[in-house]
Amino acid sequence: MEMRNLSVVAEFILLGIPHTEGLEAELFILFLTFYLFTLLGNLLILTAIISSSQFHTPMYFFLANLSVFDIFFPSVSSPNMLFYLMGNSHAISFQGCASQIFFYHCLGGTECFLYTVMAYDHFVAICHPLRYKIIVNHKVCVILTMGTWMGGCLHSTILTFITFRLPYCGLNEVNYFFCDIPIVLPLACADTSLAHMVSFTNVGLMPLICFLFIFISYIRIVLSILKIHSSESRRRAFSTCSAQLTSILLFYGPVILIYLGPASTPWLGSVIQVLNNIITPSLNSLIYSLRNKDVKSALRKVLHQVVNTTGV
Repeated sequence: MEMRNLSVVAEFILLGIPHTEGLEAELFILFLTFYLFTLLGNLLILTAIISSSQFHTPMYFFLANLSVFDIFFPSVSSPNMLFYLMGNSHAISFQGCASQIFFYHCLGGTECFLYTVMAYDHFVAICHPLRYKIIVNHKVCVILTMGTWMGGCLHSTILTFITFRLPYCGLNEVNYFFCDIPIVLPLACADTSLAHMVSFTNVGLMPLICFLFIFISYIRIVLSILKIHSSESRRRAFSTCSAQLTSILLFYGPVILIYLGPASTPWLGSVIQVLNNIITPSLNSLIYSLRNKDVKSALRKVLHQVVNTTGV
């Protein structure tokens, strides 16, 4: 049996997005633009929600949490990728790779649970409006939010432990732009069947189960909306729900393709991850602001205050 070089891997080499040689400058500008737009858009929404008393409700409390995640989630991989695209070293330490996987799946898992909680919030608001303030009170909001964080951390801790308890020796080149489990596991010089099974269960089935809960919630929501007599109320309800549904599809689509879909080429996998890591978080702030008149009005006030403060 052919043996691998048994030298212990101290660092991994991230080769970047396949078939993009010579496009580093263009990709740097593109990704930096999306990253800065993500930070600015979500910071503005977060500021608008915190500063406006009309947004101190459960729905906007969860939306503020989503903005926080959309700031941190792309920050796990984007700064390193921009650093590499500037012509710097593509090396990442063993500990750095493990940290990247931990925070990536912690934030991704937390956001997955948060979308489920937001769907539940919409379900109670539309299907049980008279009991909404009793069911989804401040204490429940805090508990649900803490639960999403704890669930994400537990999910990520299991994945990181099962991945990096394996020995890595010899091969250390990752044909990707950041460390992720499907890319790192094949480099292990030991049996990875258990790790593959656990990662498939955690990263694949967990989002699928959450998505099914969301899907069932929205079937009930749509049926309830159709029973509303006022056309204006129906329009507002559909507008609010369509914003979240668009955001959910943009989040879950790439996740299902990456972790549950058939094996794809490294280039296609990288493109899907770019959509998931960089583009989707930048679109969420746009989706929620465009579909909500109150948010647009609050954002205009925030921008007006910023302009007056800076004297621009």
